[in-house]
Amino acid sequence: MSNFVFVLDTHHKPLNPCKPGVARSLLTNGKAAVFRRYPFTIILKKSVAADPLPLTLKLDPGSKTTGIALLSGDAVIWAGELTHRGQVIKASLDSRRSMRRGRRSRHTRYRQARFLNRTRPDGWLAPSLRHRVLTTLTWVKRINRFTHVKALSQELVRFDLQKLENPEISGVEYQQGELAGYEVREYLLNKWDRKCTYCGKENVPLQVEHIQPRAKGGSNRISNLCLACEPCNTKKGTLDIKVFLAKKPEALKRVLAQAKRPLKDAAAVNSTRWALFNALKATGLPVSVGSGGLTKFNRTRLNLPKTHWLDAACVGETLTLTVLTTQPLLIKATGQGSRQMCRTDKYGFPSRYVPRLKFVQGFQTGDIVQAIVTTGKKIGTYAGRVAVRSSGSFNISDKSGLVQGISYKACKVTQRKDGYGYAL
Repeated sequence: MSNFVFVLDTHHKPLNPCKPGVARSLLTNGKAAVFRRYPFTIILKKSVAADPLPLTLKLDPGSKTTGIALLSGDAVIWAGELTHRGQVIKASLDSRRSMRRGRRSRHTRYRQARFLNRTRPDGWLAPSLRHRVLTTLTWVKRINRFTHVKALSQELVRFDLQKLENPEISGVEYQQGELAGYEVREYLLNKWDRKCTYCGKENVPLQVEHIQPRAKGGSNRISNLCLACEPCNTKKGTLDIKVFLAKKPEALKRVLAQAKRPLKDAAAVNSTRWALFNALKATGLPVSVGSGGLTKFNRTRLNLPKTHWLDAACVGETLTLTVLTTQPLLIKATGQGSRQMCRTDKYGFPSRYVPRLKFVQGFQTGDIVQAIVTTGKKIGTYAGRVAVRSSGSFNISDKSGLVQGISYKACKVTQRKDGYGYAL
């Protein structure tokens, strides 16, 4: 099942999303036209006096991928997974820093290093972290522009909210609440990559295991916990980890190192969660929050597979859930390119130059186009990303591969370059 299709009237007023079959019928009968390819949106050729249903947009922010789910009541009608480029940004900044330091050490003509003359404002985030907030906010606003979103829901904290709901709760009553164990398990699943610590099996039931057995003085601290399948857990029993893995020195070294490994991705999420929450509140829409443990509890109770968009659908209070789509839109942040005017080879020497003008005959590299060729050796219809050439002979990357030498006269823009790549 595909995502529902967003619908606008002739005055760009958002209407209720419709099923793909209904959209196909409207397009075939000439009552609507394609407004945007990704997310697929159609625009009617007349105004409609309708009161669209209120929708809820749910977010599951992640370090590398953010899950997005659009719900009408308890039905998931649209879903997407937004892949961030934070690591690419960090690598670019590291490269720039090393190049600047290299030029300074060589005493070439370059500005002097500056120290202690710049202050960071309150709430400052590193560029790779700020990017996660801004791209998520971009898609919230974009979906809100095409639909009638009335409320937002975000997975804000990784810990139980019982303490916030009932400040007087304490002791065993708090620890044995409805979400008991879910926060710890979620943390361990992230830390140990959802695999058995000892044998590496995946997609099997995993049990919480003490690396240093409690019978030998081991504690319940999170650094002493891991995940193991039932056979490994039974076989280890109360053996010391060094005795159990005595014949597997590489595995022992890996387990002891990973036990102390910090969750870098979790730290990124924790650093940006409040910035994202404040940005969502600034949109003027009501924002509700839920914990990571509650999301896991809901998904397990509803017997749903582990995916980013289904995690988003399970954020917050979720009693029932009807999934009307199984094909989320895969969105990848690619950026808008660079301002570099000279390309270099692998040794750093100039190899080619980039034209100053980005547009050729109204097209720009990265636009999604459709080309209908009626003559010559390349007769056919091609749809994909275009790479422009000043000669007017373009290259198009479609599902079948790279097609070269397509004239600009045969091309028609279906969606302008927007800094994102799309797939289904």
